[in-house]
Amino acid sequence: MRDETIAIHAGYTPDGTRAVAVPIYQTVAHDFVDAEHAGAVFDLQIPGFHYNRINNPTNDVLEKRLAALEVGTGALAVASGMAAVSYSVLTVARTGSNLVIAPQLYGATFTYFAHVLPTLGIAARFAADDTAEALGALIDDDTCAVFCETIGNPAGNVVDLEAVAGVAHRSGVPLIVDNTVATPFMLKPIAYGLLAVVMAATAWRNSRSKA
Repeated sequence: MRDETIAIHAGYTPDGTRAVAVPIYQTVAHDFVDAEHAGAVFDLQIPGFHYNRINNPTNDVLEKRLAALEVGTGALAVASGMAAVSYSVLTVARTGSNLVIAPQLYGATFTYFAHVLPTLGIAARFAADDTAEALGALIDDDTCAVFCETIGNPAGNVVDLEAVAGVAHRSGVPLIVDNTVATPFMLKPIAYGLLAVVMAATAWRNSRSKA
């Protein structure tokens, strides 16, 4: 299936109305068939919705659509690109660990790594450049992940993902990439065996598109 088709139709099955556009569900709660059904949904034994601060039918379509475009196993929509970066890092990091980073970064991402993570006891190690050799030289037993942007913003550098992913994986650490500039239409980083791809979706996804 072409990416253009996935971007319009993935993750959504029209209901009885046969409406093509995804509905915006203006609700914060959902009911249950019975207590057994409620328990199964809360325990993640079956798919379903219970409280929209956790999951939402409209967001669910967006997440499935983005996962399909990236050829990933799942996606999580959060409030901003920086929230996505933070979620991805804090999932694997711990106090005392370090993150090895390619230096060509979006300004807010640099600020987060250089000034916010250290307050949590997580060290940011900025490589001399974006090469696999420079990044690999900084990896040690306390490294929790390697991070880079597929195309640096605003530097415009193009990272050799295959080489960088190889160094990360041989060291036993995941590679997390920000794919905002390239978008999944130009590049699908998961094909290189990455742990996670993050993006600021509003930077490339028009609000007038069908989603």
